[in-house]
Amino acid sequence: MKLSLADAPFAEKTGRGVVIAVLDSGVHSGHPHVGDALIGRSFADSAPSADFADRIGHGTAVAAAIREKAPGAEILAVKIFDRQLATNVNVLADAIIWSADHGAKIINLSLGTANYANAERLADAVNHARARGAVVVSAREANDVSWLPGSLPGVVGVVADTACERNEVEITMREGDVPLFSASPYPRPIPGVPRERNLHGVSFAVANVTGFLARALEDGTAADLLNASS
Repeated sequence: MKLSLADAPFAEKTGRGVVIAVLDSGVHSGHPHVGDALIGRSFADSAPSADFADRIGHGTAVAAAIREKAPGAEILAVKIFDRQLATNVNVLADAIIWSADHGAKIINLSLGTANYANAERLADAVNHARARGAVVVSAREANDVSWLPGSLPGVVGVVADTACERNEVEITMREGDVPLFSASPYPRPIPGVPRERNLHGVSFAVANVTGFLARALEDGTAADLLNASS
């Protein structure tokens, strides 16, 4: 089933009042494509807890892709990367739990790991978040490799699909699981820069799906969307 921003339950919505935790390299608060972060917290070992400034750019680009589709949403900047896009399972799990405990209704994870030794720790964190009403959105697979936590039960798993336009998502039901979402791997365009030369990948497919879900959560229809059938 393919849906666009012009379709219900997304049309004329902005994600107003929906708190989205962006677990990434931080957010450049005040960036014109992002606006101000609601609050921030660093879990990165090399950064103080109050330092959620983005020094890599990835988290800001992810937040901008989300904000483009859900301009009314509130961004909770949760820094798990500092100088490089690398972290550990305990940092990630603690950040998921903290985000859910601090009001996030969507937890955006534009990331993944193929180390299944971490499955139990991440599943506990995801279950904690779900118990507090948060939806976890994460990369399910890339290059034919299944990732955690995106492939865990109860997580909205996302794959990148260049056949999807940036204003579309495609939903495929898998028995016994939440739907698999496919979305464009491209962030918001940069004027004068071909999209293939801009940042792109599953990170932005996740962000695009998060923006769609924020619109649906604005009026409480996300549960229907997550249970939709093709």
